[in-house]
Amino acid sequence: MKDKLEALAARALQAIVGASDAVALEEVEKTVLGRKGELLTLMRGIGGLPPDERAAFGQAVNAVRQQLDEAVAGRRAGFEAAHLQAELSDTRFDPGEPPAPRARGHLHPLTQVRREVEQIFLGLGFDVVDGPEVETEAFNFDRLNIPAHHPARDSQDTFWLQNGQVLRTHTSPVQLRGMLRAAGRPPVRLIAPGRVFRNEQPDATHEHTFHQVEGLMVDEGVSVADMKGVLALMLERLLGQALEVRLRPHYFPFVEPGFELDLRRSGAGGAWLEMLGCGLVHPGVLAEGGFDPARVSGWAFGMGLDRVALARYGIDDLRWMMSGDPRFLQQF
Repeated sequence: MKDKLEALAARALQAIVGASDAVALEEVEKTVLGRKGELLTLMRGIGGLPPDERAAFGQAVNAVRQQLDEAVAGRRAGFEAAHLQAELSDTRFDPGEPPAPRARGHLHPLTQVRREVEQIFLGLGFDVVDGPEVETEAFNFDRLNIPAHHPARDSQDTFWLQNGQVLRTHTSPVQLRGMLRAAGRPPVRLIAPGRVFRNEQPDATHEHTFHQVEGLMVDEGVSVADMKGVLALMLERLLGQALEVRLRPHYFPFVEPGFELDLRRSGAGGAWLEMLGCGLVHPGVLAEGGFDPARVSGWAFGMGLDRVALARYGIDDLRWMMSGDPRFLQQF
């Protein structure tokens, strides 16, 4: 075994020195020192040696491996130095030339819209808060005044998990958690942007995963006029133009009264565009949040960020937002 090891070491050193380039050197390294190489194969035969010779042979193998590793490293460094010298001696090479610009990414259109909404509300004194995407039935439905027979609780609308948990269908639970953190002490001013989930068949205007921003204001003497003024200001800043807004009565379990807010360009006339749902916070929801409905009032709204991005960028299919296709994303 010792003779085989010495012969292998001599032959390997000769092959390393004689390697013509880095590719040939890598092949020698793989053949001799690789996981299926000659040295490891020889090492596996150590079990056939007398017990008193095994330790010495193992030490000899390790010494040969170290010698060959150093020889390979030295030969590779020589190739790299020669390659660098060849480049430096080439008259076409300019070491002072700046490198080619590195490709830079950019924000997803949804992220752009979300950050703009956040900046608008931060400027109005609101906080930006977050909450769990896996919610309890109590926070997603019960404590928001959504009754047991409401169709939103059906499995064809909601992704139900184990132990009464759901993938949140809106970010309203974050508003409730924000009220609870306030411990009954107004004011509360917050927005809750984030992903929500509905058990819907995807098409050009629907997705099972989409993005919302919901907002909440609770204080003494809060009215519908306050709500309309703040939302009109937000939409004008977000869309970059003067707008007309109107409120149409609509039912939402967690507000009373509830409204749909429509908009159109100021002075342009024409059709109204439905933009978001809103209303005064239901007294029962205020109580669940730790507030006395006889002393304070509040308003809340919910708006789809995906639809804002579609309107702003002229996108005709909601599914592009979650596609991850660089051909789509590189346009924004």
